[in-house]
Amino acid sequence: MYLASVGPLRTPLRRVPGNVVALGIVSLVTDVSAEMVTAILPLYLVFGLGLNPLQFGLLDGLYAGATAVLRLVGGHVADRWRRLKTVAGVGYALSAVAKLGFLAAGSTVPAIGAVLAVDRAGKGIRTAPRDALISLSSDPATLGRSFGVHRALDTIGAFLGPLVATLVLWASVNNYNAVFVTSFSLATCAVLVLTTFVRNHTPTPPPARPAPTETSARPVPTGTSARPAPTETSARPVPTGTSARPAPGQGPVTGFPDHTSAAGQREPGLAVGRCGEVRARAAVLGLLRDADFRRCCIWAAALGLFTITDSFVYLAVQRRWDIGTNFFPLLPLGTAGTFLLLAIPLGRLGDRIGRWKIFLAGHLALILALLLVCGPAGTWWLVLALHGAFYAATDGVLPAAVGPLLPEHLRASGLAVLQTGQALARMAAAVGVGLLWTLWDLRPALLSITAALLAVTIAAAIFKPLEVRR
Repeated sequence: MYLASVGPLRTPLRRVPGNVVALGIVSLVTDVSAEMVTAILPLYLVFGLGLNPLQFGLLDGLYAGATAVLRLVGGHVADRWRRLKTVAGVGYALSAVAKLGFLAAGSTVPAIGAVLAVDRAGKGIRTAPRDALISLSSDPATLGRSFGVHRALDTIGAFLGPLVATLVLWASVNNYNAVFVTSFSLATCAVLVLTTFVRNHTPTPPPARPAPTETSARPVPTGTSARPAPTETSARPVPTGTSARPAPGQGPVTGFPDHTSAAGQREPGLAVGRCGEVRARAAVLGLLRDADFRRCCIWAAALGLFTITDSFVYLAVQRRWDIGTNFFPLLPLGTAGTFLLLAIPLGRLGDRIGRWKIFLAGHLALILALLLVCGPAGTWWLVLALHGAFYAATDGVLPAAVGPLLPEHLRASGLAVLQTGQALARMAAAVGVGLLWTLWDLRPALLSITAALLAVTIAAAIFKPLEVRR
């Protein structure tokens, strides 16, 4: 039985589709598996193998950016085959198998890098189809809530992962292989949950257009004017100086239904503006021709270029407050706990006041966290709380903001383009932070990154995309 078949849940997750909850459970189990490895990896590489910040930055950048190209592949294949669930399942399965690769890699750094690339490739393949499933399973007016619920369930797994890793290390007397085997077992369970309980959502294909020769071949009686059949009017170009008038309750040009926002304002349907007319054979290029979608992608990538990755945040916190290595794997709990508490409230707030505002506010939280690491005041738990607030305000809010700009049949491809830009930018950020840390030490490196992030955040607030200006 699919969880999606039970319909929207009324309590406590009111108006959240069952398919979204099912995907959240899959992400929960997967994140327990993934965070077990993520929690011990900086400790293992920096303190165990003795990597310097630049070497660690290269591996961390690979970990963040190995998903980039395959996000596009996953999104394109999912849209082309109209098999969102199947493509997402392949990504989850690939990440599960990669966990066993750590057993063979041992302490060889190139081999570890290859395993990390395979693991992140699985994440890259699954992310866009999964987010497209969430978007297509939800009411456009409450997308922020749906993504917030999914990210909250995902974060429960991120919270449990370090705890499970610490428990396994304690029980196995610091045997890292035991962590990898347990991680593989949990990832396999997540694939089984996806296969059993998640239902595929087939995107609506674009409306078929009649061949131009059909209308031109019809004879027109003398003295009369040609009037196209009702089914052909939507396919004809609109003359200059006139406007297309969709049927009542339909969105402009595309024919998708309108909806009413929480503020009582009528908003366009799912395929707003020019994106709805993009043809499948030029999907990616066509989507990027849309000014609003292109701006979202550019600003998301620009912000990602100066976003310090999680591993460097935890290493900076450990060095700033001299936290013992035994407690290092538990640092992600501070981030995950705050993320869990704020994901749903910030998603709902984004639905009400504007998702772009919440997205930028999250980057301000990260800026404040980095300033506390560099300054004389502050505490480590406050830095981790701000770090969690950053994720709660950005991770699910951005796809919720961009999703309605994309037509259903290109939803996965569009989100893949957005996420690919972020992944490539964060890969460059990880390498850049590692290089600056090696050349200038920790504090100057963080201050320079923070100043650049603040400048880009202010610019993104001024020149925000047109479709998210409410």
